[in-house]
Amino acid sequence: MDVNQAKQEHLLALKVMRLTKPTLFTNLPVTCEDRDLPGDLFGQLMREDPSTIKGAEILMLGEMLTLPQNFGNIFLGETFSSYISVHNDSNQVVKDILVKADLQTSSQRLNLSASNSAVSELKPECCIDDVIHHEVKEIGTHILVCAVSYTTQYGEKLYFRKFFKFQVLKPLDVKTKFYNAETDEVFLEAQIQNITTSPMFMEKVSLEPSLMYNVTELNTVAAGDEGESTFGKMSYLQPMDTRQYLYCLKPKPEYAEKAGVIKGVTVIGKLDIVWKTNLGERGRLQTSQLQRMAPGYGDIRLSLEMIPDTVNLEEPFDIICKITNCSERTMDLVLEMCNTRSIHWCGVSGRQLGKLSPGAFLSLPLILLSSIQGLQSISGLRLTDTFLKRTYEYDDIAQVCVVCPYTSNEC
Repeated sequence: MDVNQAKQEHLLALKVMRLTKPTLFTNLPVTCEDRDLPGDLFGQLMREDPSTIKGAEILMLGEMLTLPQNFGNIFLGETFSSYISVHNDSNQVVKDILVKADLQTSSQRLNLSASNSAVSELKPECCIDDVIHHEVKEIGTHILVCAVSYTTQYGEKLYFRKFFKFQVLKPLDVKTKFYNAETDEVFLEAQIQNITTSPMFMEKVSLEPSLMYNVTELNTVAAGDEGESTFGKMSYLQPMDTRQYLYCLKPKPEYAEKAGVIKGVTVIGKLDIVWKTNLGERGRLQTSQLQRMAPGYGDIRLSLEMIPDTVNLEEPFDIICKITNCSERTMDLVLEMCNTRSIHWCGVSGRQLGKLSPGAFLSLPLILLSSIQGLQSISGLRLTDTFLKRTYEYDDIAQVCVVCPYTSNEC
């Protein structure tokens, strides 16, 4: 793991050790039935084993902790901690000792030393200790460069360094999907998969929205006064397991009223994920800004502000349409209502709606009825801009469930 320069006898010795939390000691219990040949021999041995839990000897986990036996894995978002010790192995007093620790990544070189000042002298069998910490924010190859410079008692200046190379792995696989509602709402589905070899406790998974949106988390269910997580009280994510989180984003009123603002690529926000592993080791990962391509509505957009879920067969019902001018010019609109096989509009077709400025909108109440049962699609609206003699047709605006208020025989 370390690569040294050309060998040279130095008065000082450099030791570097990664600091990690221990793990619970595990054993392999061996048992048998009382009628078998060993009898209670295995049980007696496990009861005498100091690593087992008294009264629960057959459990694999014991009461002891195991110190790390190797360098282990480092994952993105975790904090890398290392202990650096410089020991004077000679019988001479060494002066002007300077210990420097740098972390080289693929894109930058960081100084991790707590102090850049030199120690005036170091007596024999004495040491200089330092602990460095760094939150890992890049994946790939990292090289810890530890350099030591000092002066002997004869005035000779010496210098040596060691390199410690390690890989930073990706702990989570995050995938996102966007779903556009009929209104301006946007639903974000985040799929998070644990690609490590140990379970994780998901402490927090939240969405930090951009300035244009308000966010509502949809990961709880109503349970008394407080909501309960859909994943239960103990939010563990086992290795290679995937969990889905859902969020609803709605444009703030000052942006929703401006049709031109929600065009093209818009920044939604970023996910903030916090987890714990082993004995409480904490990790945090923030995604880059999530971007979404806003749906294109053309020059003019027609949406529904109000529509009932269920209506009665052949009975008029009300809806409210919202007409928004998404272009950069003023329009003079005329509304035409065309009946379909199942949908029949009530009112005068060809009515003048008046002028609509760029970015402006108007709410329009309409009355219609359905002559066929079942799930029916609302269609047949047509808007004409008299300035440019341009017509816009709208079909499949929304769907409504039509039921018969009488018995099945009478219908």
